[in-house]
Order: sequence, then C-alpha cells, then structure tokens
Amino acid sequence: MRVREFEDHDWPAVWSIIREVVEAGDTFTYDPAMSEETAREVWIERPPGRTTVAVDESTGRVLGTAKMGPNRPGPGAHISTASFMVASGARGRGVGTLLCRDALSWASSQPYAGMQFNAVAESNHAAVAVYQRLGFEILGTVPGAFDHPAQGRVGLHLMYKSFG
Repeated sequence: MRVREFEDHDWPAVWSIIREVVEAGDTFTYDPAMSEETAREVWIERPPGRTTVAVDESTGRVLGTAKMGPNRPGPGAHISTASFMVASGARGRGVGTLLCRDALSWASSQPYAGMQFNAVAESNHAAVAVYQRLGFEILGTVPGAFDHPAQGRVGLHLMYKSFG
C-alpha cells in the first residue's frame, strides 16, 4: 500500500468512498445528501492544500483518501488540518493510519506549527485511537454536537498535535 497525490482519474473511486462514508452519517459532519459536485469542491484541495489517495499497489485499487491544508486562512494559516476517509472493505488494515502519517509528514515539512482536527466524533473510536497513537491530544469536547444516526447526539472532539 502506498500514498500518492490525487489525480483526476481517481475521482470515481474517491467519490465512491466519500458517498459511502457521508451517507452512513456516523463519522463526518457532511450532509448525507451531499452531491457529487459539492463533494468534489469540498474534498479536492487547491494549493497550498493537498489531496491524496492510498492505493493497493498490487491491484491499483484506491482504498482511502485524505485532504489537508491550512486549518484557517490569515492569522490561523500556520496550523494545518486534515480529513481522512477509508473504503469500508479496507478498514482495519492500517489505511487510515498510513494516510494520517503521510499528512503529518507533509504538514510538518511545511511552515505549519501543528495539526488540528476540528470535529472528530467521539463515537468514532477507531479514528480517535489512531490519532492518539500518532500524538494527538483531545483538547476539548463539545457535548452533543454530532447527531449520530444510531447513538443519538454524541460529542465532537477538538484534537491537536504540535510540531514544536
């Protein structure tokens, strides 16, 4: 498995992953009815951001995708952010960890001071565990800020890792 830059021909596979994750409604705060056009506008980053895919080297299949860039413009642009989505059939195989490590490597080689995740569903235990293993801390949790389809309202974590 390897991570590489997103290329236009990857879009059908990336859209399939985004659609699956967003329609499930249990990890991302995106509208489950998000259109393909909106998804592309939201997910494909323009410089200084970056969009990547994790690819199974033996099959060429896209297993997951990531987007990263500045968390906020202007005075907040020295802090990066990233988001990750993994195809359901590829979960539990280290794809998310690989994508996150790649994003951290990229961001720490740029003029960023750290990486911030603004809205990690506290019910997304697998992602929270990966992020904590990679050095992120939960700075706070907004109670009931995420309406999980099965668990009801759960908290959203603000997570951060300093590069200093």
